[in-house]
Amino acid sequence: MMRTSVPLAVVMVALTSVVLAACSDHGAVKSDAPSPQASTSTTKVAPPPLVSARAGETAVLPPGHPTVEGAAAQAPMLPPVPEGAGVGDAALAWTVPSGWIVEKPTSPLRRAQYKVPGSAGDGECVVFYFGPGQGGDPTSNAQRWGDQFTQDDGSPGSGSMKISTIDVGGLQVFLVEVAGTYKGGMTMTAAPAVAKPGYRLLGAVAPGPDANWYFKFTGPDKTVSDQREAFTLMVRSLKHGAS
Repeated sequence: MMRTSVPLAVVMVALTSVVLAACSDHGAVKSDAPSPQASTSTTKVAPPPLVSARAGETAVLPPGHPTVEGAAAQAPMLPPVPEGAGVGDAALAWTVPSGWIVEKPTSPLRRAQYKVPGSAGDGECVVFYFGPGQGGDPTSNAQRWGDQFTQDDGSPGSGSMKISTIDVGGLQVFLVEVAGTYKGGMTMTAAPAVAKPGYRLLGAVAPGPDANWYFKFTGPDKTVSDQREAFTLMVRSLKHGAS
């Protein structure tokens, strides 16, 4: 009987293959679930909101927030006046001074707007109504109006403004007067208000049936001073109701 010899090299190769096959599954956990993929999504963190300011206050930005310029830096929009507010029995009525020119209000918050001619330049008188619960109290408005002026030494006009109260048919009307360089109020565009030296403001805050009404007369010092009596007579003609 003949024996077939197998070369030692062949035997070693065969044994190596068996060992490798046995080790290939050692310690492996098979699963039908797909292999987890590396997540490519990132969690978006919302930026901190701006902190809006009430009337007469300064808006404050969160720490590290970039400077806001132009229109975005203006005070936040007030809510619209509710339907029926400030009209009819809830309105105020007054007598328009002779020579004052009635203009179309440039804002829904302006209930009346007048051009006041003067030899030193025209002035403007605006009547604001913001609706119930809006606009602020007389003192805070006087402070804001005063701060729209600066004196020759750079100090705010509120430090030298004059305030008083008069009785108009049972209505306690708050009066304000300030002069200096007028920096203007909030503008409707991104352009800053132009400083106007030699200006004067006469203001009045009158309680209406459902909210305060704000009378703001500004213009060149001489024009406003010449029209002081006309403005005072208009304020003294105030009464509740639309007529």
